[in-house]
Amino acid sequence: MMRRWLVAGLVLVGLGVGLGYGVLALYRAPGPLVHDVDVVLPRGGLAGVTGVLAARGVVAWPGAFKVFAQLTAWQGPLRAAELRFPAGASVQRVLTILRAGRPVQHMMTIAEGLTSAQVAGLLARADGLEGDVEVPPEGAVLPQTYAYEWGMTRRSVLARAELAMDQALRAAWAGRAAGLKLASMRDVVVLASLVERETHLAAERPLVARVFLNRLALGMRLQSDPTVTYAQSGGMGVQAGGLTREALERPTPYNTYSITGLPAGPICNPGIAAIDAVVHPAESAALYFVADGTGGHVFSESLGEHEKNVKRYRARAR
Repeated sequence: MMRRWLVAGLVLVGLGVGLGYGVLALYRAPGPLVHDVDVVLPRGGLAGVTGVLAARGVVAWPGAFKVFAQLTAWQGPLRAAELRFPAGASVQRVLTILRAGRPVQHMMTIAEGLTSAQVAGLLARADGLEGDVEVPPEGAVLPQTYAYEWGMTRRSVLARAELAMDQALRAAWAGRAAGLKLASMRDVVVLASLVERETHLAAERPLVARVFLNRLALGMRLQSDPTVTYAQSGGMGVQAGGLTREALERPTPYNTYSITGLPAGPICNPGIAAIDAVVHPAESAALYFVADGTGGHVFSESLGEHEKNVKRYRARAR
């Protein structure tokens, strides 16, 4: 009799050990995912999370997944976020990601020279951001790439871009060249916005800045086409069909053909390079520049020389 009980006990222990190994194997076995996938996990508890994971093919057995999640609850709560699950992720790996994984980082690039209306449109179209956002003041946003997570507000991303511009301007102003003839940081961002829209070539930015500074010092009008475009386009910065003669002659606070000095405000959001060009302009006596037909510009000190360069450009264009 004792012998039979001993045998039965050993059989039960063996079954228990086998079952334990089987459960552990299921916990650690590769999952059904064929490719990496990003999943937005909702708030609302284990049932909601499990349903989403099953629908996206991350887990094969929802019931078993719930049991494993409950058995390992001591490891921490499941988070509501957008998370990335790798191909073949086991239940163990999925639960680890749910509890400690870093949310997926989205990237939004604000390019140099965009107007604030264009920046607001970019934010409005960004996937995963929530809430509305107003058009920020022109020149208040620093162009660069910003990372964000699903569910953040548009306003929070914009606030970071505005803070970045404020910090960049303060640093540039503190390190400006001696003798720079600009009265304030606002003047820097206004002039930098003109430089940004006049040239995309890094080597030319300090020269363009110097031309404008030389003109300001002499009381000459800046005569910058992008300022007219800004007014003509209603702040969008682009105009189908190009500038018209009427626009060039129409007096506005931004038309630097009709006003002396800087325009009423920035005409875009300039990047760090354009700002740096303004606070550290090139050494030059140039007062004019015109496109050279190859993407760059030709600079000159006299009106006569400038007119010759204009003729060459027009002949090349024809």
